[in-house]
Amino acid sequence: MADLSAAQPRIAPEWRIAFFYFTQLMPVGVAVVYAGIWFTTKGIGPDGIGIINSLPVLIMIALNLTIGRIADRASDWRQVIVLASGIQGLVTLGLFLVDEFWGILAVWTLSIIPNQSIAPVADAATMRLTKRRGTSFGPIRACATLGYTLAVALTGLLVARFGGQIFVPLYVGLTLLKAMAAQALPQFRAPHDPNAAPTPSVGALRLVEVMRPWFVLPLFGYAMVFGTHIILNAFSALLWKQQGIPEAQIGPLITIGALAEASMMLAWARLGTRIPPLTGLLLASSVAVLRWTAMGFSPPAEVLIGLQLLHALTFAMGYLSVVHFISLHTSETIAAEAQSFYVVLQQSMSVIAVLGFGWLTRSMGAHAYFVAAGFALLGVLVLIAALSATACRARVGQN
Repeated sequence: MADLSAAQPRIAPEWRIAFFYFTQLMPVGVAVVYAGIWFTTKGIGPDGIGIINSLPVLIMIALNLTIGRIADRASDWRQVIVLASGIQGLVTLGLFLVDEFWGILAVWTLSIIPNQSIAPVADAATMRLTKRRGTSFGPIRACATLGYTLAVALTGLLVARFGGQIFVPLYVGLTLLKAMAAQALPQFRAPHDPNAAPTPSVGALRLVEVMRPWFVLPLFGYAMVFGTHIILNAFSALLWKQQGIPEAQIGPLITIGALAEASMMLAWARLGTRIPPLTGLLLASSVAVLRWTAMGFSPPAEVLIGLQLLHALTFAMGYLSVVHFISLHTSETIAAEAQSFYVVLQQSMSVIAVLGFGWLTRSMGAHAYFVAAGFALLGVLVLIAALSATACRARVGQN
């Protein structure tokens, strides 16, 4: 593909990044709606589907830090994003050729790995660019949620019109669109000026410098809370159907959560400067405890609307607070590596939450949400410990 990074000089970098973010989660939206059904049409049972979905995550837990380190050492983070997007686009073409478990497992895994490697690098790079230019990360990240929501709706309409055979062309097509959008990304790092006086780096230059309770505990605490959100994608529709929510209302309920998330991200340009990261994390986590507790009572649809609106706080505010917290304490030298470190924690907690919740739902049904609330409460307690560690650090004046 031709390099379009400098082909659109009149388009602000933020707009070009926003378009990439808009395409970033589109393939994920298609997969959430129909991948599981497509796997079953290929004769793959629940256990096989579980392996297909979990293997890429387990591999990325091992690779994330390495990929983040490589991205930080490149001349610009853009290189890793473009390369990974291109690899994903090419590998997904293999879905047209495979028709059994092992072939699908190989192609799906090799396509998901580069996709998951992009997110922390793109978040770190975009956060640095917007801070330097005085713009906001939140509205750009909101574009990813809007693209995801559009893909979910589009997939439902196209499958209803053309049947399941549209899944692979749609998934591959949107993955290739993302690869093309990556080509138009700008350079994220500031242009080098040989005549400029060197500026001191702000934040830690090595990850080991921030491996302290005041830094690790907030990330670990919210990673636990984040993990409880993954159960929404995996189990919410099933549990809502079991408690009598009509199928026609399930899609809109999911959409309400996505739109609430996007709204918070769009508003973050103003809110983000007023809410300290640790405060945002503690607020998001505390509301998550209340949200999952209420979900455990199998509330009616009108109550679920309000609970889905809380996604703006429990997910969006928490996510943005994490990204801001990491950028506040680390330099560009380790920006992607530090973000990848959080993603490792996030993915580890997500695997624990999903596996545990899946086992609990068989015997407890919606009451399993009470356990999710307890898991989130543990995250709150970790965050309270983080606040104590931060206060102690401030008193002794250590970095």
